[in-house]
Amino acid sequence: MLSLDPSGPEWDCPLGSKDLEEEGPWGGGSGLPPTGCFPGSWRQDVGLDCKGSPEGAEARAWTVYYYSLLQSCLQQAGLPETQDRGQVPRTGNMLLCLSPAWLMKVPAPGQPGEAALLVSKAVSFHPGGLTFLDDFVPPRRATYFLAGLGLGPGRGREAAELARDLTCPTGASAELARLLEDRLLTRQLLAQQGGVAVPATLAFTYKPPGLLRGGDASLGLRLVELSGKEGQETLVKEEVEAFLRSEALGDILQVAVKLSGWRWRGRQAWRLHPRAELGAVVDTVLALLEKLEEEESVLVEAVYPPAQLPCSDGPSPGPGLAVRICAVVCRTQGDRPLLSKVVCGVGRGDRPLRHHNSLPRTLEVALAQCGLGEEAQVAAVRQRVKAAAEAALAAVLALEAGLSAEQRGGRRAHTDFLGVDFALTAAGGVLTPVALELNGGLCLEACGALEGLWAAPRLGPAADEAVAAPLVETMLRRSARCLMEGKQLLVVGAGGVSKKFVWEAARDYGLQLHLVESDPNHFASQLVQTFIHFDMTEHRRDEENARLLAELVRARGLKLDGCFSYWDDCLVLTALLCQELGLPCSSPAAMRLAKQKSLTQLHLLHHHGPPWPAPSLHAVPCCPLESEADVERAVHQVPLPGVMKLEFGAGAVGVRLVEDAPQCHEHFSRITRDLQGEADHPGIGLGWGNAMLLMEFVEGTEHDVDLVLFGGRLLAAFVSDNGPTRLPGFTETAACMPTGLAPEQEAQMVQAAFRCCLGCGLLDGVFNVELKLTGAGPRLIEINPRMGGFYLRDWILELYGVDLLLAAVMVACGLRPALPTRPRARGHLVGVMCLVSQHLQALSSTASRETLQALHDRGLLRLNLLEEALVPGEYEEPYCSVACAGPSPTEARLRLLGLCQGLGIDGPSYPVAHFLSHFK
Repeated sequence: MLSLDPSGPEWDCPLGSKDLEEEGPWGGGSGLPPTGCFPGSWRQDVGLDCKGSPEGAEARAWTVYYYSLLQSCLQQAGLPETQDRGQVPRTGNMLLCLSPAWLMKVPAPGQPGEAALLVSKAVSFHPGGLTFLDDFVPPRRATYFLAGLGLGPGRGREAAELARDLTCPTGASAELARLLEDRLLTRQLLAQQGGVAVPATLAFTYKPPGLLRGGDASLGLRLVELSGKEGQETLVKEEVEAFLRSEALGDILQVAVKLSGWRWRGRQAWRLHPRAELGAVVDTVLALLEKLEEEESVLVEAVYPPAQLPCSDGPSPGPGLAVRICAVVCRTQGDRPLLSKVVCGVGRGDRPLRHHNSLPRTLEVALAQCGLGEEAQVAAVRQRVKAAAEAALAAVLALEAGLSAEQRGGRRAHTDFLGVDFALTAAGGVLTPVALELNGGLCLEACGALEGLWAAPRLGPAADEAVAAPLVETMLRRSARCLMEGKQLLVVGAGGVSKKFVWEAARDYGLQLHLVESDPNHFASQLVQTFIHFDMTEHRRDEENARLLAELVRARGLKLDGCFSYWDDCLVLTALLCQELGLPCSSPAAMRLAKQKSLTQLHLLHHHGPPWPAPSLHAVPCCPLESEADVERAVHQVPLPGVMKLEFGAGAVGVRLVEDAPQCHEHFSRITRDLQGEADHPGIGLGWGNAMLLMEFVEGTEHDVDLVLFGGRLLAAFVSDNGPTRLPGFTETAACMPTGLAPEQEAQMVQAAFRCCLGCGLLDGVFNVELKLTGAGPRLIEINPRMGGFYLRDWILELYGVDLLLAAVMVACGLRPALPTRPRARGHLVGVMCLVSQHLQALSSTASRETLQALHDRGLLRLNLLEEALVPGEYEEPYCSVACAGPSPTEARLRLLGLCQGLGIDGPSYPVAHFLSHFK
């Protein structure tokens, strides 16, 4: 839910003007919005009143003003006018409330001091730029709230009160905004905690806030605490004189004197003075001291002249051009900052350059206008801005982590995005961004205005490149967590060490898990609300077991919201149990179809559509094998070479390339002898039997596609690339994400995986589809009707900020996960698998579990442990995956190769360079 309040413009206010607190940013103190601002035509007879919450004349005027502002924005973007659908409300995830009367807070049962936020009326947003004015009866519960906050005209005060102490997550609060608007506090924070360059500043404070520490002269910040606002002439003169003569100012020629504090947001009283005019600076400071209240400051700060850019052709005849850089940075998965967008303002170097008095433009265009067009230098400036902006948000998040819920404005109040304004200076011949201030919405507004320049010709950036995209992802993620907190879920099958993350994530998300597991001593039995010991190893009895389990669930009085499994063996049983309990899930028939590999291929081979292209295009000829006679028949039906594998197998155990009939018979006999039941190799599906299949071997590169489906609709897809396997086996060797495929090929893979799932009847869930890309297009290897295994959930979470586990449990509860349509990867990961048979010596010494974990903790590699013990065997699964990150696949690959050589993972019998060769 959104409720945005535009911030007022900033301007110079000469000393001696009337009290700024009485003057609104529109130049008057009436409390009414401006009139005549929006030339255009749209319907005026829309229902803006909310039933049961009448508004006064002034409040009504602001509601009309905000509605007109929205229509003007839509009109300029070439989008349709909002339709009034109050009598037939639509459902939408993103809601815009234009009036406090459209919202209400109600006490939350069992959560003293907190309230739920309900929406009675809102503008909802839909694909294609459609907007609707909706009434909600009964009111809808907000699962995320972002409010525009402020003390000026408009709805800032009401928004601040609405945002305080909510049960749903909030992306801002008045308490946090007060901290960000205190220039002195934020400059000290950025300089001391974030290592970000800030203007040299002398500050006089009166009863400073407790969060302020002593000024650090080495960082160019000097804090002088005053005992009172009067009788400070001597102290002020001494401090100002010392500051104006200090080395911290370098060759600065001008200083600014201004007020700092929450009250002065958007209403800044300040003066520029030559550095040499000591008396004038002192007089201005003393005059401003009279206006101070507790926790406010008077700042004397350096004013940086326009940077002389390296490519400028000599001195310009005029005052030169100044650049003000505006960066928006967002809080993403794991509380990590991510730069979203950078825009710039360009203006005369002898005049203050502020928001709203220059047109926004890209960094490249702005620097080119000032004489810097060399690509490498512009890239270096962008990288410095990115590092400084992300460090600024990291410092703010670290500060917030130490605050109490009361200091933050609520238990769930956090800063989700930040605007950082920079001046560009030339220090020691290097162009350096200097952070001037932090703001809540002005930088976001500037970036949106730049995107709006492209609206009419429709030539602008794609929606996933919009400045708000990372912020929206954060909103959706926090909203999903709110929806899922306290949900009761039954998990069928606990899995092994590779699934330990499930229990950690469940605790983090506030899920209440109840576990059904065959092993009475499984470690997860101590990590759940309810543990049901039940022998599920004989999967030929799944229908009977589902009925018995349903009775056990009812007998224990469990009130379940959903039931799911991520363990191959238990997928059909889970679908049957969901059917018994009336819980959402793909059908048991679809699960059976996907679980048995030959059945999957043969079903899809005969699935010719419509619609076209049909999934039969991606299926591969195969033949099921249960006896030697089946093998003899299969070698005449399936072209050789072929691939033999277990019908219900997992982890590529027992999969082998066979080139002729004798090899087929030999491998069938070996598997029949060695892998007869669950005890021979637990966890790979032998509880279903050891039947096999022979399928045609297709040449091509191998890829995984991880899909999220809800109601038969594709919500998200993630494609990764696999390295060449060590034939004749097919155990995975290496992987890379995101895919290096061309966009068209990536789209083919996604659509092939999607069509194969639909062809089998898999409509709801998180699925992993293995395919090969051949010269004739994608060909299906197999469908795993559960979340991707090994490292996949971890990598997708790291690169895209999307948690497949959270998506899976939401679908299991019948809730549609709100996921980014085209999520952007935040880098590249390249990894290799370690095998006990190949790496026992290294894994016991140079690449021990402790060594790998230490490197993981230092951020030098990414470790995913897949097995607990170093036990070699003929039929093995990978022991662990080690990966390296990088801004490009080449850099990640080279880092990983060097690491593997140093740790002893690379060797003649396990040539890592060869396994990574597909990722060049």
